[in-house]
Amino acid sequence: MSAVGGNAEAPLRIALVGAGVIGTHHGRVISELKDRLELVAVVDLQVERAKRLADEHGGRAFSSLGDALTEAQIDVVTICTPTGRHGEGAIEALQAGKHVIIEKPAEVTVAKTDEIVAAQRRAGTLVTVISQHRFDPATEVTLEAIRRGELGRLTTGIASIDWWRGQGYYDSGDWRGTWALDGGGALMNQGVHTVDLLLATLGRPVEVFAYTGTLAHDRIEVEDAAVGVVRFESGALGVLHATTAAYPGLSARLQVHGDRGSVVIDNDELSFIHVTKAGSQAEEKSYGSASTSVNQIAEYAQASPVAAGAGSNPGSLSTSSHRRQYENFLAAVNGQEELRVDLETNRQSIAVITGVYESARTGRPVRLE
Repeated sequence: MSAVGGNAEAPLRIALVGAGVIGTHHGRVISELKDRLELVAVVDLQVERAKRLADEHGGRAFSSLGDALTEAQIDVVTICTPTGRHGEGAIEALQAGKHVIIEKPAEVTVAKTDEIVAAQRRAGTLVTVISQHRFDPATEVTLEAIRRGELGRLTTGIASIDWWRGQGYYDSGDWRGTWALDGGGALMNQGVHTVDLLLATLGRPVEVFAYTGTLAHDRIEVEDAAVGVVRFESGALGVLHATTAAYPGLSARLQVHGDRGSVVIDNDELSFIHVTKAGSQAEEKSYGSASTSVNQIAEYAQASPVAAGAGSNPGSLSTSSHRRQYENFLAAVNGQEELRVDLETNRQSIAVITGVYESARTGRPVRLE
């Protein structure tokens, strides 16, 4: 996607739609970027909640996006409402000619995502969907190793989300656990980021086959367990495993394997890497042998301590990766960088996840467009 020019001097004026948990997190990110972003409006149906966030981070509180667009000068709209309402807010902002940031995933179906795509094409502005883990140092190390061919031919990958959510989590909001507003369960809500990383590493998916179940929770429409396999255009094969029924909750883990190397990212940290660098002695001595289990993590810890896990806290909701994605978005608006995550990027993840659901319903493999 080509970048859109803008004023690199004045901060962009931003409206935040949705003042819940994730909206509050975005509020912190916006405050950290106050030299480049000015929060001018906070929108929430519960206007008192909007006022609390506005009091902390700036701007006026509104009960509707329409009122905010009419009464405030806005350049960018960030959408942090329940997933099934992302499209209506994003399209309203795009029709007003604004740039848009959407919290993951873009929408609950491919068709609804395509409605946002069409609105964005008409508007000619930029849209990014939050995929902050593409900006993690561990992910960037992995993608660079793949780009250099240091994993060789990519063969398989595993995306596994082994989490626990108590019944109270689903009972805390009428929209949670519904097809209409959550769009799915463990895979769509909790697992979308790890699915996105599987696609970032292995490429375009072409087919999926899966099973799902609701095994540990009541009063929800969606799955709390999903397993599946994905076939990629390159011939590589992927395994999907996502659950909110793994007490007491473990980690989100990505494994990527090739015929010359492997990488493991666990809870956003690089926990294992073994690659074969072109022309190295290691390539000459060990390629094709059984000595492939040596963890080269120490080399990467020296070059990038954060990527290798030093100083990170998987138990906290850090703003660092969100901030890096915001920084890329702002640079793209100002014509300084290409946008690294667009609607098409997230659309592929949604296609895989909704393909899982269709396969589970029909008992058949699903071809992906």
